[in-house]
Amino acid sequence: MPSLYVEIEINAPKQRVWQVLIQKDQWLHWNTFLFDREPALPFEQGKEVVLCVQRVRGEEETEFEPVVTLVLPAVCLKWVSAIPGFRHEYIFELQEIGVGRTKYIHRENFSGFLTRVFLPFLRDDEKKGMERMAKELKRYAERS
Repeated sequence: MPSLYVEIEINAPKQRVWQVLIQKDQWLHWNTFLFDREPALPFEQGKEVVLCVQRVRGEEETEFEPVVTLVLPAVCLKWVSAIPGFRHEYIFELQEIGVGRTKYIHRENFSGFLTRVFLPFLRDDEKKGMERMAKELKRYAERS
């Protein structure tokens, strides 16, 4: 299964990083990769959310409506977006790596027969957006 992977160490407690990550109404203050179209709705397992992704700054946003598949507070958040033939899973994990230090991991998994059609167009820009989000999360969590 094709996937993308980004990790970064954040000098903030896991609980702090989790709060920054799941407070969608605050994303506009730090996140230039993912945007929320319904910020008042929390991440709830089994529920749909309306999000946008902007892989490259200044380019068009792509709206999608993933279903949240896992919410483990201060540990993991997952959602899946799918169309016939293409499935895109986002995974955000937090690991405590010391007192007041957290490893943030962002993985994206792709499956379905259309993956070979879409992935070549998404891969580089998606990875850069993931890296940008990780750095922005780090800056925001560390300064707050």
